Amino acid sequence: MRAVVQRVAWARVSIAGEVVGSIEGPGLCVLVGATHTDTEATARALAARLWNLRVLADSEGRMNRSAAELGGGILVVSQFTLYGDTAKGRRPSFMAAAPGAIAEPLVDLVVAELRRLGATVATGRFGADMLVELANDGPVTILLEVDD
Repeated sequence: MRAVVQRVAWARVSIAGEVVGSIEGPGLCVLVGATHTDTEATARALAARLWNLRVLADSEGRMNRSAAELGGGILVVSQFTLYGDTAKGRRPSFMAAAPGAIAEPLVDLVVAELRRLGATVATGRFGADMLVELANDGPVTILLEVDD
């Protein structure tokens, strides 16, 4: 699984003008994509990495704290385009992205596992046309990949 993790002051996701998920910071906005070989173990490992990722600022402004330590909120948004391949041509190929029947339960499991670990999690809606707004704090943006 892949995730683009952004440290945020706030983040929200809207569908057709309605806010369906939002967090106040310090926290994380996480775009999550799945590929064909991902499993439940991969989803659980990604959730643990996200929960313990030390990218939030400590009292001296250093990236030294995790959402687990600060109780920061996490906004999780499914994002199949993270597996877009632009090696050929001008249009990305999304063949490496898992189909919805595989990806949706895995993204749901990431969210469930984060909540089990103690996170306050907001989400978008799988497969919907979403508008994601955020204030990237830092800016801090990390690409995280987890394999079995």
